[in-house]
Amino acid sequence: MFATPAYAQAADGLTGTLTSLMPLVLIFAIMYFLLIRPQQKKLKEHKAMVEALRRGDQVLTQGGLIGKVVKVGDDGIVEVEIADGVKVKALKHTIAQVMSKTEPAAA
Repeated sequence: MFATPAYAQAADGLTGTLTSLMPLVLIFAIMYFLLIRPQQKKLKEHKAMVEALRRGDQVLTQGGLIGKVVKVGDDGIVEVEIADGVKVKALKHTIAQVMSKTEPAAA
């Protein structure tokens, strides 16, 4: 007696699908702008820094060594002098930061 009559819901499936996908699209957009895009920008800047390495630059490696670039090889290896007469070879991509740049040679 006190039961309410049941009403049929509208059979509009497209609106329901779009409404349910909207949070996923929003989450992906936020993740892209907060995580993916800045990481790509940082990677691009690091690659440009590594490509601009030249003899005489003072660099910091990811291992924490500070030294002066003695030789830059084309095969991705950099020779770094960390003390008088002590030279180590490091991969270019392990250079974390260029501490001081040298002036380019006059043409």
